[in-house]
Amino acid sequence: MKRLVLCLFCGLGLAAGSDAAAPRTNVLFIISDDLNNLLGCYGAPRVQTPNLDRLAARGVRFNRAYCSFPLCGPSRNSMLTGLYPNSSGILANSQIFRQTIPAHVSLPQAFRLDGYFAARLGKLYHYNVPTSIGTDGHDDPASWELEMNPAGVDRMEEEPQIFSLVPGQFGATLSWYASPKSDAHHTDGRLAAEAEWVIERCAGRESRPFLLAVGFFRPHTPYVSPKAYFAKYPEREMPVVAGVQEDQADLPAAALASRKPEQDRMSDELRRQCLQAYYASVSFMDAQVGRVLAALERSGLADRTIIVFTSDHGYHLGEHGLWQKMSLFEESARVPLLILAPGLGKPGAIVETPVSHVDLYPTLAELCGVKAPDNLQGQSLVPMLKDPTFVGRGWALSQVTRGGARRGLGAAASGRFMGYSLRTSRWRYTEWDEGKRGRELYDHDTDPKELTNLANDPTHAPTVATLSAQLHAAVKSSFPPSGTTPEIAEGVWPPRLNRP
Repeated sequence: MKRLVLCLFCGLGLAAGSDAAAPRTNVLFIISDDLNNLLGCYGAPRVQTPNLDRLAARGVRFNRAYCSFPLCGPSRNSMLTGLYPNSSGILANSQIFRQTIPAHVSLPQAFRLDGYFAARLGKLYHYNVPTSIGTDGHDDPASWELEMNPAGVDRMEEEPQIFSLVPGQFGATLSWYASPKSDAHHTDGRLAAEAEWVIERCAGRESRPFLLAVGFFRPHTPYVSPKAYFAKYPEREMPVVAGVQEDQADLPAAALASRKPEQDRMSDELRRQCLQAYYASVSFMDAQVGRVLAALERSGLADRTIIVFTSDHGYHLGEHGLWQKMSLFEESARVPLLILAPGLGKPGAIVETPVSHVDLYPTLAELCGVKAPDNLQGQSLVPMLKDPTFVGRGWALSQVTRGGARRGLGAAASGRFMGYSLRTSRWRYTEWDEGKRGRELYDHDTDPKELTNLANDPTHAPTVATLSAQLHAAVKSSFPPSGTTPEIAEGVWPPRLNRP
């Protein structure tokens, strides 16, 4: 594979539209899997993430960034198409937007069509973790010129040693293992090595810009990392969420529908072990990010490479009695977002206005002068990079299904309904089934942990009315002009459509 790629680099001349005297800006896009905002740069006191902290100090940190759907497949398809799930048609895992909107140009595909070398290492579109590690998973071939899928001991050797709340199940079940093998033997360690290799080759072909997308698997369950990272977090010091029953008392049932029986039965000892393993996986992932960033510095390309770091969605660690994802609380919908655009913005700046994953496509297209489709639904974040006080849209929309996918805000489907949540700078407002199955309102000025649901408080009725109208308008704007979410077309996947 590497020899083939090396031949590819050597055989390419100047990209269309490139200028040898003024090389175009590169993009290093790094995404973690199932990572919440428990990072040092976001004020988490326990988690050690020195490399991401340094990146935040050099670039711009978006304090209120949100996914459009807190589940891997819909979130990643939304981010890479620049469309909300209601317009991409992807409302579940194991699907790809070519099944619904096959002619749409994805973010990396737009860069390819504009002369960029686009490479994917690891997980960008959906993968079943851990079973798809080492494969293309549910990838989009038209998006990339190069794909690399390394698999480490965490996938190839260690699964029999992994502890799971449900024996034999790992990807959707809380599970963990402190590995005796070093970083280099693990999938994310191998991904970092592949990224170093690609960056070195890109440095030798500076006449052609690159978009290098690196998708790390950690801290996705099973939380497997070398023992050294577990040692950073003594089990006895791990915090267990208290007051869960009191917190749940004012919540609609739909808000808690992502609960799993085996999680409810966990002892405090297991909760601490789970937290230790998650934190360890975060620090392990951070170390691999550090390797990639160091390679970029060594290559001499850092001064003209935009760096983006994010996660596909947030993650619960016991808050509200929930674990993992698929809720519309802050812990599940909020994501880390760091952007370093050389020469743009003040190092260490913090943007407080709410932004969304759908904003990344128009942002990168504007920064790199790449032609983007006219139907993108996000806003460019370039004004915020220049001036962190710029408000822009001022809200972010997230959605999730209950009982399966649902096609419209008012559509009827047997046993299926949608929850939508609007996040403004002050408020989170959520409606389940247009409010028929409950509403939630949280004041982040006084209740950042979202412990008190104010939706049924008469004194907040005017706020509920205002935010409900704003939510419905936002939901309407998340659909395509037809007003109907595109359906999955049988037989579309997996042909290699629209590959340039």
